[in-house]
Amino acid sequence: MTVTAGGLVLHAPTAPAAQAATTSDTAGVSSVRAVTAAGTAKSAKAARKRAAKIARQKVKAGKALTVAKNQIGDPYRYGATGPGSFDCSGLVQFAWNKAGVKLPRVASSQFARIRNKVSWKNLKPGDLMFFNGLGHVGMYVGKGKMIHSPRTGERVRIDKLGGWRKSSFVGAVRPGL
Repeated sequence: MTVTAGGLVLHAPTAPAAQAATTSDTAGVSSVRAVTAAGTAKSAKAARKRAAKIARQKVKAGKALTVAKNQIGDPYRYGATGPGSFDCSGLVQFAWNKAGVKLPRVASSQFARIRNKVSWKNLKPGDLMFFNGLGHVGMYVGKGKMIHSPRTGERVRIDKLGGWRKSSFVGAVRPGL
Protein backbone atom coordinates (compact mmCIF):
# COMPACT_ATOMS: atom_id res chain seq x y z
CA MET A 1 0.00 0.00 0.00
CA THR A 2 1.28 3.45 -0.92
CA VAL A 3 0.15 6.59 0.83
CA THR A 4 0.98 10.14 -0.15
CA ALA A 5 1.19 12.66 2.65
CA GLY A 6 2.29 16.22 2.03
CA GLY A 7 4.31 15.29 -1.05
CA LEU A 8 6.01 12.31 0.62
CA VAL A 9 5.35 8.83 -0.56
CA LEU A 10 5.05 6.32 2.25
CA HIS A 11 4.98 2.59 1.75
CA ALA A 12 3.20 0.51 4.36
CA PRO A 13 3.17 -3.28 4.30
CA THR A 14 -0.12 -4.96 3.62
CA ALA A 15 -1.71 -7.15 6.25
CA PRO A 16 -0.46 -10.53 4.85
CA ALA A 17 3.13 -9.28 4.72
CA ALA A 18 2.85 -7.96 8.28
CA GLN A 19 1.52 -11.35 9.37
CA ALA A 20 4.41 -13.12 7.60
CA ALA A 21 6.92 -10.92 9.41
CA THR A 22 5.25 -11.63 12.74
CA THR A 23 5.17 -15.37 12.02
CA SER A 24 8.86 -15.47 11.09
CA ASP A 25 9.72 -13.43 14.19
CA THR A 26 7.73 -15.91 16.30
CA ALA A 27 9.53 -18.83 14.65
CA GLY A 28 12.86 -17.16 15.39
CA VAL A 29 11.90 -16.63 19.01
CA SER A 30 10.73 -20.26 19.23
CA SER A 31 14.04 -21.55 17.88
CA VAL A 32 15.95 -19.28 20.28
CA ARG A 33 13.82 -20.62 23.13
CA ALA A 34 14.52 -24.20 22.03
CA VAL A 35 18.26 -23.55 21.95
CA THR A 36 18.09 -21.80 25.34
CA ALA A 37 16.10 -24.69 26.83
CA ALA A 38 18.65 -27.19 25.52
CA GLY A 39 21.48 -25.09 26.98
CA THR A 40 19.64 -24.81 30.29
CA ALA A 41 19.08 -28.58 30.42
CA LYS A 42 22.75 -29.14 29.67
CA SER A 43 23.88 -26.70 32.37
CA ALA A 44 21.42 -28.23 34.86
CA LYS A 45 22.89 -31.67 34.15
CA ALA A 46 26.41 -30.29 34.63
CA ALA A 47 25.34 -28.65 37.90
CA ARG A 48 23.87 -31.95 39.19
CA LYS A 49 27.08 -33.76 38.20
CA ARG A 50 29.20 -31.16 40.01
CA ALA A 51 26.99 -31.34 43.12
CA ALA A 52 27.34 -35.15 43.20
CA LYS A 53 31.13 -34.83 42.90
CA ILE A 54 31.22 -32.34 45.79
CA ALA A 55 29.04 -34.63 47.90
CA ARG A 56 31.40 -37.59 47.25
CA GLN A 57 34.40 -35.44 48.23
CA LYS A 58 32.68 -34.42 51.45
CA VAL A 59 32.10 -38.08 52.38
CA LYS A 60 35.76 -38.89 51.66
CA ALA A 61 36.90 -35.88 53.70
CA GLY A 62 34.79 -37.07 56.64
CA LYS A 63 36.35 -40.53 56.43
CA ALA A 64 39.88 -39.08 56.20
CA LEU A 65 39.20 -36.94 59.28
CA THR A 66 37.90 -39.95 61.23
CA VAL A 67 41.03 -41.94 60.34
CA ALA A 68 43.29 -39.02 61.31
CA LYS A 69 41.47 -38.54 64.62
CA ASN A 70 41.95 -42.24 65.38
CA GLN A 71 45.72 -41.59 65.23
CA ILE A 72 45.66 -38.98 68.01
CA GLY A 73 48.39 -39.85 70.49
CA ASP A 74 50.59 -41.67 67.97
CA PRO A 75 54.19 -40.39 68.09
CA TYR A 76 55.88 -38.24 65.46
CA ARG A 77 58.67 -40.02 63.64
CA TYR A 78 60.48 -38.45 60.69
CA GLY A 79 59.60 -40.24 57.45
CA ALA A 80 56.91 -42.40 59.08
CA THR A 81 53.70 -43.14 57.21
CA GLY A 82 51.98 -45.24 59.90
CA PRO A 83 50.38 -47.11 61.27
CA GLY A 84 51.61 -46.36 64.77
CA SER A 85 53.79 -43.32 64.04
CA PHE A 86 53.72 -40.50 61.51
CA ASP A 87 55.41 -37.40 60.26
CA CYS A 88 53.11 -34.56 59.16
CA SER A 89 52.74 -35.52 55.49
CA GLY A 90 52.63 -39.22 56.35
CA LEU A 91 49.59 -38.63 58.58
CA VAL A 92 47.53 -36.85 55.91
CA GLN A 93 48.64 -39.31 53.23
CA PHE A 94 47.62 -42.26 55.45
CA ALA A 95 44.23 -40.72 56.32
CA TRP A 96 43.29 -39.79 52.76
CA ASN A 97 44.53 -43.15 51.44
CA LYS A 98 42.10 -44.88 53.83
CA ALA A 99 39.37 -42.66 52.36
CA GLY A 100 40.26 -43.86 48.85
CA VAL A 101 42.32 -40.89 47.67
CA LYS A 102 46.00 -41.31 46.83
CA LEU A 103 48.27 -38.42 47.78
CA PRO A 104 51.96 -37.81 47.10
CA ARG A 105 54.33 -38.60 49.96
CA VAL A 106 55.82 -35.22 50.95
CA ALA A 107 54.12 -31.93 51.82
CA SER A 108 55.56 -29.90 48.94
CA SER A 109 54.37 -32.50 46.39
CA GLN A 110 50.97 -32.72 48.05
CA PHE A 111 50.55 -28.97 47.63
CA ALA A 112 51.90 -28.90 44.08
CA ARG A 113 49.99 -31.88 42.67
CA ILE A 114 46.54 -31.29 44.15
CA ARG A 115 44.85 -28.84 41.80
CA ASN A 116 42.03 -27.58 44.01
CA LYS A 117 43.60 -24.70 45.94
CA VAL A 118 41.64 -23.18 48.82
CA SER A 119 41.97 -19.86 50.66
CA TRP A 120 42.12 -19.54 54.45
CA LYS A 121 38.57 -18.19 54.59
CA ASN A 122 37.14 -21.02 52.45
CA LEU A 123 38.58 -23.95 54.42
CA LYS A 124 36.38 -27.01 54.91
CA PRO A 125 36.99 -30.08 57.07
CA GLY A 126 39.48 -32.40 55.40
CA ASP A 127 41.37 -29.65 53.54
CA LEU A 128 45.16 -29.86 53.79
CA MET A 129 46.82 -26.73 55.18
CA PHE A 130 50.47 -25.94 54.49
CA PHE A 131 52.83 -23.87 56.63
CA ASN A 132 56.49 -22.81 56.91
CA GLY A 133 57.23 -22.62 53.19
CA LEU A 134 55.56 -26.01 52.57
CA GLY A 135 57.62 -27.58 55.37
CA HIS A 136 54.57 -28.63 57.40
CA VAL A 137 51.07 -29.90 56.62
CA GLY A 138 47.99 -30.51 58.73
CA MET A 139 44.34 -31.31 58.07
CA TYR A 140 41.61 -28.78 58.81
CA VAL A 141 39.12 -30.17 61.33
CA GLY A 142 36.72 -27.23 61.40
CA LYS A 143 36.00 -24.47 63.93
CA GLY A 144 39.50 -23.00 63.63
CA LYS A 145 41.38 -26.23 64.41
CA MET A 146 43.63 -28.68 62.60
CA ILE A 147 44.97 -32.15 63.26
CA HIS A 148 48.66 -32.75 62.62
CA SER A 149 51.80 -34.57 63.67
CA PRO A 150 53.88 -31.60 64.86
CA ARG A 151 57.56 -32.59 65.35
CA THR A 152 60.00 -34.94 67.04
CA GLY A 153 59.03 -35.60 70.66
CA GLU A 154 55.38 -34.68 70.03
CA ARG A 155 52.30 -36.76 69.24
CA VAL A 156 49.46 -36.47 66.74
CA ARG A 157 47.02 -33.91 68.12
CA ILE A 158 44.42 -31.25 67.34
CA ASP A 159 45.57 -27.64 67.73
CA LYS A 160 43.86 -24.27 67.38
CA LEU A 161 44.89 -22.19 64.40
CA GLY A 162 46.27 -19.15 66.18
CA GLY A 163 48.08 -16.07 64.93
CA TRP A 164 51.42 -17.79 64.39
CA ARG A 165 49.83 -20.46 62.19
CA LYS A 166 48.00 -17.85 60.17
CA SER A 167 51.20 -15.85 59.67
CA SER A 168 53.12 -18.91 58.43
CA PHE A 169 50.23 -20.18 56.26
CA VAL A 170 51.29 -20.88 52.66
CA GLY A 171 48.06 -22.27 51.23
CA ALA A 172 45.57 -25.09 51.32
CA VAL A 173 44.23 -27.76 48.97
CA ARG A 174 41.07 -29.84 48.80
CA PRO A 175 41.89 -33.48 47.95
CA GLY A 176 39.38 -35.83 46.39
CA LEU A 177 37.66 -33.49 43.93
